[in-house]
Amino acid sequence: MPENDIAKVIVVGLDGLDPSIGATLMDAGELPHMAGLRERGGFARVATTYPAQTPVAWSSFATGTNPGGHGIFDFLHRNPETYLPDLSLCRFEQKNRFLPPKAVNLRQGTPLWELLSAAGVSSTVLRCPCTFPPDTLRGRMLAGMGVPDLRGGLGTSTFYTSGAEVAAGESEQIVRLEGRGPQIVTQLIGPRHPKTRADITAEITIELEPSKRGVTIRSAGRPRALRVEQGRWSEWLHVKFKAGRLQSVPGIVRFYLARLEPVLELYASPVNFDPGSLQLYPISSPADYARSLDRELGTFYTTGMVEDHTGLSNGRFGEDAYLDQCADVMRERRDMMLFELDRFREGFFYILFDTPDRIQHMFWRFREPEHPANGGAPVDEFRHVIDEHYRECDAIVGQALERADDRTLLIVLSDHGFASFQRGLNLNTWLLQEGLLVLERGARPGPGTAEFFHGVDWSRTRAYSLGLGGIYLNLEGREARGCVAAADAESVRSAIIGGLTGLGDPEREALAVRGVRARDELYSGGCVDRAPDLLVDFAAGYRAGWSGALGGIGADLFEDNVKKWSGDHVVDPSLVPGILLMNRPFRQNGPALTDLAPTILAALGVPRGPEMEGESLLS
Repeated sequence: MPENDIAKVIVVGLDGLDPSIGATLMDAGELPHMAGLRERGGFARVATTYPAQTPVAWSSFATGTNPGGHGIFDFLHRNPETYLPDLSLCRFEQKNRFLPPKAVNLRQGTPLWELLSAAGVSSTVLRCPCTFPPDTLRGRMLAGMGVPDLRGGLGTSTFYTSGAEVAAGESEQIVRLEGRGPQIVTQLIGPRHPKTRADITAEITIELEPSKRGVTIRSAGRPRALRVEQGRWSEWLHVKFKAGRLQSVPGIVRFYLARLEPVLELYASPVNFDPGSLQLYPISSPADYARSLDRELGTFYTTGMVEDHTGLSNGRFGEDAYLDQCADVMRERRDMMLFELDRFREGFFYILFDTPDRIQHMFWRFREPEHPANGGAPVDEFRHVIDEHYRECDAIVGQALERADDRTLLIVLSDHGFASFQRGLNLNTWLLQEGLLVLERGARPGPGTAEFFHGVDWSRTRAYSLGLGGIYLNLEGREARGCVAAADAESVRSAIIGGLTGLGDPEREALAVRGVRARDELYSGGCVDRAPDLLVDFAAGYRAGWSGALGGIGADLFEDNVKKWSGDHVVDPSLVPGILLMNRPFRQNGPALTDLAPTILAALGVPRGPEMEGESLLS
């Protein structure tokens, strides 16, 4: 059929859905709706981005450019003045202490919905990464990854415990509960005050009810009395944090009661923006769109990283509780999709389901009994969780298909695939061993240098790593204490490429690094200067070590990954392509994420943007 008979384009994004797993399950008859799309229109592995990360890849989908055009290269980037990590997706600017901060989206480039709006075509965009603050468009947008919690981070939870010695885990605050009376008065930790940066809190009272296997949380919020049963997630608590006499910040939080006796253990999710209230930082466009969804569908998660994977990683609850929460997230997102598709008549519709990515990150270890994260424990109980989730995703695709008429182009797309993550390579440790990174006298790699480049002697350091596989040169005139002259930069790059390429893991007798790529051969566009100088292509089973992401120098070059975050995709991008299915024939030879925006625009009769690199895939 010609492209101009298409009135609607529906894109169902399934983050991290792997084409090899998908093809196997389709062949086995377990994904009937995806298999039907494969027969009707086609199936292809779609090339992802360098690196294969969610915010990078979906930004290339939206803009049709490589990361050099949109400026998102990782979750983190380094500040060359301080060498410290900053979030790459958005930032908050405050001109002076008397004015409120302003949120700024750091993604550059022109997204396809902006071109559609200029052509008079409406769009509904739900939860696309790097859309906070949301773009102004003809239609509706609910922002996705990049929306912070009320504290301005990616997701900071709180763990309440009566235990004597509990250390804070990743992205977590600990509140120790004193006394064991029937009522415990404590605080819910909210945002930081915009002027003083002190925590703003709201009082809550925890009433213990051992005979009923639960607690009741009383507060000035809504509901005033919130019941929390042991082993189950609570409903939402709507709370307002008073920032001043006439100012309050609304938020929502859920609780999970892990234990009641002999030690009380109560987990509180990151405090989300309340979608039912107007916010200082809008999370939707128009600003009241989130409120309308709240009225129609009920309260929903709003943070960019919705699934509480750190609660599972930190041992605050188990796998069953995490799966229950993921199921709630999927129901919320499915309800949004069905609500919007039932009133969708023409134009562009996009929705992202993030949960496939999070499920695979946390449950990949159960597919591999020998994975270090299992510690020899049995894996049978959760061995099939990932396959079961793919079947759930297929059911969602079926519901979208039911709402696609003969003038609809339906696209099912993932941004990347997945691989095992059994071993970490500490890149800063390798640079230290090669004499390219130097520590101050007395500093040793290990706990004392676990993050933020503690102990690094910048006057003698020529290269350093930050993020998940990026390496920067310590260049004169660019970094604050740069010592590499421009004339010497190429020799340093060559030394790193030659030394890391083909690096083996002697303990495993396996290849750890397939290659190293210079940014100039990967990227083009106005944002190239933001990129790392080099990117490491890890072999399957390997990834950058945990400490290096935040500028740490690990004690060992290689380390077992014993965390529950056991699968990953930040490897050689050629190993983790995404999945692409359509209900109409399309070019299946070598499609890339940058082809999708031109494809959607062509289907709706709108010329592609001048900066877009891909071509329409429609036959």
